[in-house]
Amino acid sequence: MDAAAGQKPEPHDSQERHASWLELFFDLVAVTAVAQVAHLLRGDLGPSDLGLYALLFLALWTAWICFTLYGNVAGEGTRTRTVLLAMFGMAVMAAAVHGVHEEEDQHARVFALAYVLIRVLANQSWQRRRQVLVDWPAAQMSLGVTPWIVSLWAHAPVRYWLWALGVALDLYVTFAVSAREFVKRHKEEDEQEALERSGSRTEGGSSRSTPPVTGIAVARSQAEHLSERLGLFVLIVLGEGIAQVVDAVSDVAWHRDVWTLGVASFFLLAAVWTLSFRHGYSGVPHLAEGVLPTRAALPLHCFLSGCLAALAAALGSAVEHPDSLSDGTRWLMCSALAGYFLLSGLAWLPDAHQEGRWLRWVALPCTGLPLLLAAFGTGVRTGVVIWLLVLVVLWPIFYDRRRRTELR
Repeated sequence: MDAAAGQKPEPHDSQERHASWLELFFDLVAVTAVAQVAHLLRGDLGPSDLGLYALLFLALWTAWICFTLYGNVAGEGTRTRTVLLAMFGMAVMAAAVHGVHEEEDQHARVFALAYVLIRVLANQSWQRRRQVLVDWPAAQMSLGVTPWIVSLWAHAPVRYWLWALGVALDLYVTFAVSAREFVKRHKEEDEQEALERSGSRTEGGSSRSTPPVTGIAVARSQAEHLSERLGLFVLIVLGEGIAQVVDAVSDVAWHRDVWTLGVASFFLLAAVWTLSFRHGYSGVPHLAEGVLPTRAALPLHCFLSGCLAALAAALGSAVEHPDSLSDGTRWLMCSALAGYFLLSGLAWLPDAHQEGRWLRWVALPCTGLPLLLAAFGTGVRTGVVIWLLVLVVLWPIFYDRRRRTELR
């Protein structure tokens, strides 16, 4: 299959590169995966449900980012067959989500096996290109995959602890392994492999042949293209929120409270979109281009997207309870929005000396107010809770516009 089949022709200037048709097709699988995982948060929730949601979302996001970065670096050299295989693996993971928590192990093992195969495929893709991706070392290191392999023979709850260990190891590799050490290790492995191949040919009677000239090239992500893909993922999550609300509204009798909930939910997601894209970068509010290194920006994007997916699931559940929210749904909704602002605040810390006023008047209040509403909002009508959250999201937008007017 042609490597560039199904892709948009890309401009000569790499700075103007946009997502290809193949990459957009791949992102559609992410839509399905996010929807499946978000449905785990519907109904009564406990700590184990939230933990399982976090694990599955992290696994699916990791599978997605491995091939997002592969397409980002490879460009026109992206192998369509490789990406389609990864898409199929993600589809299998998405299909297995709903049965992961059941007593039977079949769905959980299929989920783990598909994840392992996707990670192996990503590793082979980089080996084939003979490149080292310093922006996301976990895509090429098997340390975090090992617990997932072991989990194929484990049962709950040990299986889930092994998955959590794998996620933790990937995060460790991301932050603890320096780019210099990562490149050095791969070059040493490459040289050892070349020596072994050279030795095997000498023993076979072809000693006159010279050892192959090998080399590991350092690859870095293309910033603008990666920003577009990250932003598209956030749009996918927000779109899933709209889908959840529409699906829930279509299943209940329509009356004034349902209309109020539907309108409030739409305004909340629209306000989040405005804050994330018109007042942010790559879907992160108030983030400026180049403030964070890619290694820090990618985990931030993952956790922030996870909060928005949880918010989407909570909005879907809220429609089913127009009179008053259950404690679990109210806490999920408010905590998800608080986490969204908290993670955004972490992105602003590198510029804290310039953005102290923003952190003090926007980030901290927008993190704390939803938590206060969650703690003391028992008995408050569902529509009122959501409209109050709309006001929380609108405050940073209003503050930003007022600041810009003052600076003119």
